[in-house]
Amino acid sequence: MTRGEKAGRIQAILDQLFPETPIPLAHHDPYSLLVAVLLSAQTTDKKVNQVTPALFAAASDPAAMAALGEARIREIVREVGLAPQKARAIEGLSRMLVEAHAGRVPSDLEALERLPGVGHKTASVVMSQAFGVPAFPVDTHIHRLAARWGLSDGRSVERTERDLKRIFPREDWNRLHLQMIYFGRAHCPARWHRLEDCPICSWAATKKRMREEARANDALRQRRRG
Repeated sequence: MTRGEKAGRIQAILDQLFPETPIPLAHHDPYSLLVAVLLSAQTTDKKVNQVTPALFAAASDPAAMAALGEARIREIVREVGLAPQKARAIEGLSRMLVEAHAGRVPSDLEALERLPGVGHKTASVVMSQAFGVPAFPVDTHIHRLAARWGLSDGRSVERTERDLKRIFPREDWNRLHLQMIYFGRAHCPARWHRLEDCPICSWAATKKRMREEARANDALRQRRRG
């Protein structure tokens, strides 16, 4: 089976399992999505959705957020991982949006990446989910799945993004990005995953990959016992 044939079969399974792909982070406009995505790094979407209502009640736009200040933002999002750094970034990007973009989130990838605390993945998520521009943001779920399924060699998230964009149709990138996240959470955890029982890994993963992950799980069990 070629990589393209494998990708087509994977896409058919994802379409069957996840025909609807709601954006998991609660938001009401591009700005609230940008802030929510920034907060989601090393934190669950559930936790982000718990703290953002209070944050946006206190400041719903960039000007109000900049005026709110770093200390107050940090207090509101304190339960989120890396809260001090994220609060500083939210205050900084809000101020930059006011000063350089008339208080609006730019629909330009490079402009987004110049905002404080906004990396390529966060900018790509905003481009795809807020503006509908085809993008394939690669988070830890997608990076892991692409390697397990033999769609990329797993050397870097940059390599994974390039490989996935080359394999899948451009018009499907936005949907596939979310489908792979949902699949990873429902069927393909990072640890204690039996590839042979997975709807996709069971046939897409190579025997070498199955042996490697089986050994990794055995090593985890040994450490737990020790």
